[in-house]
Amino acid sequence: MDELSTLGSAAQFHPGYAVSVLLGFALALGFPLTKHMQDPRDRRRYYVLQGITLLGALAGAKLAVLMGDALWPLEHFDDWAALLLSGRSIIGALLVGFLVAEAAKPLMSYKMPPNDRFAVILPFSIGIGRFGCYLAGCCRGLPYDGALSIAYSDGIARHAIAFYEMAFHIAAGLFLLHLYRRKILFGRLFALYLILYGAFRFQTEFLRVTEKAFMGLSAYQWFALAAIVAGIITIALRSARQPSGWAAMRAEA
Repeated sequence: MDELSTLGSAAQFHPGYAVSVLLGFALALGFPLTKHMQDPRDRRRYYVLQGITLLGALAGAKLAVLMGDALWPLEHFDDWAALLLSGRSIIGALLVGFLVAEAAKPLMSYKMPPNDRFAVILPFSIGIGRFGCYLAGCCRGLPYDGALSIAYSDGIARHAIAFYEMAFHIAAGLFLLHLYRRKILFGRLFALYLILYGAFRFQTEFLRVTEKAFMGLSAYQWFALAAIVAGIITIALRSARQPSGWAAMRAEA
């Protein structure tokens, strides 16, 4: 596999992809995520944590691409400019962003529960962005001549991975919205989303054109498995014991 050509093709700018991603960001940023936070100090702490999470997510998105497309560290890689201009991995962003946020909380003395409103809106935001993958011709599936197949510039009918992703994220968002409205799994919706997307991504990775170079699996599948484990552990720990004050915050939310 020529990882430089792969990353180079992913780095090509596509207006449709950019517009779709920007629309997804606009949805996430425009939604009143902190409406339930009455204290301005809580809002400031929340946005600081979100900034830290974003930095972790960006790093995770690139790390997953580095391992998944360039097969690092199995293969030598030194074209860091191509990596910076290349695509990003959702599973890498979700996992590493989550882990960085959880590590930052005790350092910040952050006591608020995870924002379930963010967990609800995020799948819809990502789902909108996946349409850009179809427009840009990335995230291609294996050849498949079926009712749900699509063809790109190469003329080969393939699994419609981008549309599979869109359907999953929209369905996941609706499911999380149902739980949120009924205050089920309070403070644990993002962890549940990690589990659901991790399982979905692990399975659909077998339908993608990706190298399965890491013990018969792709790097993205290992990230997906790690997301599932992180989500399960988080839900188990937060279900066994919730910090004091969460009950009142649950009522406010």
